[in-house]
Amino acid sequence: MKFRTTKIISNRSVMGPVVLVTAIVAALVTWGNRSFEEPLSESRQVDLKIAPLTAHKATGMSIVEQIRRNHFVRKDLNDTASSQIFDKYLSYLDPGRSYLLLADVQRVERHRYQLDEALRLGNLEPAFEIYNVYHQRVIERLESLIVRVGKDLSTFDFEVDDRVQIDRKDSPWPASVEEIDALWERRLKASILSMKLNGKELTEIQELLVKRYRNRLKQTKQVRPEDAFQAYVNAFASTYDPHTQYLSPRNSENFNMSMSLSLEGIGAVLRMEDEYTSVVRLVPAGPADKANELKPSDRIIAVGQGKTGKLIDVVGWRLDDVVELIRGPKDTLVRLEIDSGDEDTSPSRTIEIVRNTVKLEEQAAQKKLMVLNDGSRDVKIGVIEVPTFYADFAAMRSNEEDYKSTTRDVKKLIEELKLEGIEGLVVDLRDNGGGSLQEAQSLTGLFIRSGPTVQVKTTRRNPNVYADNDGKITWEGPMAVVVNRLSASASEIFAGAIQDYQRGIILGTQTFGKGTVQTIVPLRRGQLKITQAKFYRVSGESTQHQGVLPDIEFPSIFDKTRVGESALDDALAWDTIRPAMYSQSNDLRSVLSLLRNRHIDRVADNPDFMYLRALSERNEKTRSRTHLSLNELVRTQEKEEDDSWRLELENARLMAKGEDPIANLDELEERQNEETDEDETEDEPDALVTESGNVLIDFMRLRSQVVKVSA
Repeated sequence: MKFRTTKIISNRSVMGPVVLVTAIVAALVTWGNRSFEEPLSESRQVDLKIAPLTAHKATGMSIVEQIRRNHFVRKDLNDTASSQIFDKYLSYLDPGRSYLLLADVQRVERHRYQLDEALRLGNLEPAFEIYNVYHQRVIERLESLIVRVGKDLSTFDFEVDDRVQIDRKDSPWPASVEEIDALWERRLKASILSMKLNGKELTEIQELLVKRYRNRLKQTKQVRPEDAFQAYVNAFASTYDPHTQYLSPRNSENFNMSMSLSLEGIGAVLRMEDEYTSVVRLVPAGPADKANELKPSDRIIAVGQGKTGKLIDVVGWRLDDVVELIRGPKDTLVRLEIDSGDEDTSPSRTIEIVRNTVKLEEQAAQKKLMVLNDGSRDVKIGVIEVPTFYADFAAMRSNEEDYKSTTRDVKKLIEELKLEGIEGLVVDLRDNGGGSLQEAQSLTGLFIRSGPTVQVKTTRRNPNVYADNDGKITWEGPMAVVVNRLSASASEIFAGAIQDYQRGIILGTQTFGKGTVQTIVPLRRGQLKITQAKFYRVSGESTQHQGVLPDIEFPSIFDKTRVGESALDDALAWDTIRPAMYSQSNDLRSVLSLLRNRHIDRVADNPDFMYLRALSERNEKTRSRTHLSLNELVRTQEKEEDDSWRLELENARLMAKGEDPIANLDELEERQNEETDEDETEDEPDALVTESGNVLIDFMRLRSQVVKVSA
């Protein structure tokens, strides 16, 4: 059995994309005799100065007014807010505090309490002054880096006990040129060492790095006023919440295409993280999702066209330029060189993806039938996988009789499974990032007779209660809902309602926590995505930040500090409102402790669950690292130890399941590729779904015993 791989957080109307605006270039190094504490030369400032466009003033003022009037959070634009915007802006530009010196920050500190008034008046001069200081430093560093990398790289000593800090976002600003030079010397050393460990020779590394930084320098000198404006207004917007965002005309075009699924590409949402283009999520049933080789957090290093096209290094490129390279006509092939993005020593790899559009029918719900033995007899359990909450709204508006939607498809699948004699039903919402609110509400209605399903509240109005009132129910039997950290938005609405009604058992891990509603506001230049409301469960609890907590928890390989709403800066808080009027379908609380205990006993020696627990513990240990060794022997030993641990873990699982062990990790990859090909025809459920079925059987037993006692 091949473990289910991460798909994505879906990009639909209920859940907008997570986009982080960061610096356009990064991983720069400065050497030389010039002191960076000296004032910038006037001639250089004139040559490189970026000034706002005439349209930016009106656009900026419009954004400020829209957010102040219509955002869910009511917040005064005052000195306190100005200070927050100032810090956020510097963080956007220099997230690793690796370019600007303390002296630079002190030079622009006079603007800290001026940005509120400047924003109201449309005065962008302070923002562009700050940007130009940053921009100048970036260019200076790139120029020095090109010179440094062009020299003999063998002078780097990889035998000394040295290390580099992985994350500097909370570190102090470098106080001297010597301090920042030492910082970048280590960063360059780390890059060279990683390439060496991946099998590259020094001459190859030198050629690659020189070319990489020359490309960065060229792109950096081509920075446009729109880049500075977007970084600044998004620094302001993000002080309200991480999903409120200004979309430039170019980014607006990309966003609109992704929302309509008309974009011909690989079906991946990307963002900039320092100098790297990182994968945020994959579109369900998109080309990248089907290829099963790209996953969230992967970093794209290079892009090539077709089978033989030259791989172009894109480290440090602008995000929209990387997107342009990846996008292309339907049925054409794109090659991506990627690495795992977790600072380990794993070699980069090249994957192939055939571009295509995402078809609605490929995102449709699917069914499976499990036959499990309860110790005395076989029990049929139906499984319905829902990858997203979808609806063909165009066909709906045209009054087409058989238009596709999540609710319609699931209802049909349930009826088919009932004919097959199922006694329990598992709804699989893992990796389902949301979609249509209407579909989440109507899907809930398939499992309750009638009643409220979700509450939506704006700041100024009482909650709007959405309800199912048809008095019909499609499935009355025992049910479970499986979720994970990538279950978000509409998925959380459905799972939360099922839990509040105690209609079914929620299994898995804490969900994403995306409980806010965004609206797109057209501007004269670009668009504004603004948070205007929050979702609340019928119990009155918000799904924001906290998400839905499972009744029975399964092991998770996702890092909550990096994945989920709680991992985002300035995310809105969890809170409660008045509960809606509803009646619970069951009282599951009396049996949950027994179900948990039986689950724990059953999976204690289950090879798949043992594997997941070990992997989760190992990942937690890895994530706690703050520094990366620059000693080649240490790094080599770390990789060998990690490979040995993983090989032992994989073989323990395989042999426990009666399968042949593997000799090395390359053999594991070959097996997984073979299993991926076989998965196209196999319907075997994975370990978590199987255990969900076993929990349902336990529940049916307990319920039967209660009924007998009552009789």
